[in-house]
Amino acid sequence: MDLTQIRKRIDRIDSEFSRLFVERLEVSKDVAEYKRATGKPIYDRTRERENIAAASNRVPPEYASYAAVIQSVLMEASREAQHKALGRRSDTAQRIGQALESSPAFFPLRPRVACQGVEGAYQQIACDRMFRHPSIDFHPTFEGVLESVECGEADFGVLPIENSTAGSVNHVYDLMMRHEFYIVRSCRLKIDHNLLVRPGTTKEDVRIVYSHQQAINQCADYLATIPNCRVHVCENTARAAQMVSESDRDDVAALASRSCAELYGLHIAEQSVQDNQNNYTRFACIARDLTIYPGAERSSLMVVVNHEPGALYNVLARFYALDINLVKLESRPIANRDFEFMFYFDIECPAAAPEFGVLMDSLDDVCEQWRYLGSYTEVV
Repeated sequence: MDLTQIRKRIDRIDSEFSRLFVERLEVSKDVAEYKRATGKPIYDRTRERENIAAASNRVPPEYASYAAVIQSVLMEASREAQHKALGRRSDTAQRIGQALESSPAFFPLRPRVACQGVEGAYQQIACDRMFRHPSIDFHPTFEGVLESVECGEADFGVLPIENSTAGSVNHVYDLMMRHEFYIVRSCRLKIDHNLLVRPGTTKEDVRIVYSHQQAINQCADYLATIPNCRVHVCENTARAAQMVSESDRDDVAALASRSCAELYGLHIAEQSVQDNQNNYTRFACIARDLTIYPGAERSSLMVVVNHEPGALYNVLARFYALDINLVKLESRPIANRDFEFMFYFDIECPAAAPEFGVLMDSLDDVCEQWRYLGSYTEVV
């Protein structure tokens, strides 16, 4: 038998498999009608577990894991067919649909926005990038920003969530798990740290450097070139510049933005001192109420899966089946649960796309719990 004949045989098998696959999904609609009449839930964990085990046992041991995966995909397709047949939608999917229907025509221009820090902080720069004429209220902590949005004092809040070299801002991720809000826009901002000093001070005079911990980490190699330098951590880079401007010492400096030099009357002793010149931070703009503005093509989710083999795979398989691009996957430990994790996802898919609605309808079946954090556009 030559290769052409072998391939024809495979094609016949694939064709028969496709015919049986469609037949199976049609039968799933009958299952849906029965469940409608009896009030039974679509997802039957025991039935699926038994089916997957049976599929593994029907084939030789060397094929058992593949059979389990195929059966799992078949069961998933069957659940989706039943959801469509019954027209059932998750609460989250319904709220997203309502938000899309009432979507504002454009992003606000002059809102009241909460930021952490003081004038000149990178959060303020990101805020100005996202809004044309914002009224900014500054808070000493990230939690203060979230509380201001939650109680309605501010329309929006701006928070850093990820840096291209230092990774995620873990404290903000932890706060995400405790506060209710939605991301309505994000911004990717190039971070350019400069050594700022009082007029007349040179790099050779510097013995003390103030900055935020992230900036200090991002300039570690550069700081090593300043002899006998002591580093002091403060709440943000703009506050560091403010402290230097208010100091009466001539041996202090700050790692901060160029705008801070102009704002606080400081001199740039050396510019762009970060170790990695390709240094970007993502900032999230958050709101209390779910609003999806036109053009939203990125969404964020928090997911907790069952602590068992294949649980995360079942979630990832949905992204693959729906052709949804996963652009970020971050794990965070769950408080008071030993070695169990919450997963944070960023995905690329228009919020109005049918496949996004399908995803929102199907996550209840494979997650212990999950939370939709919003759909938005990212400003670059």
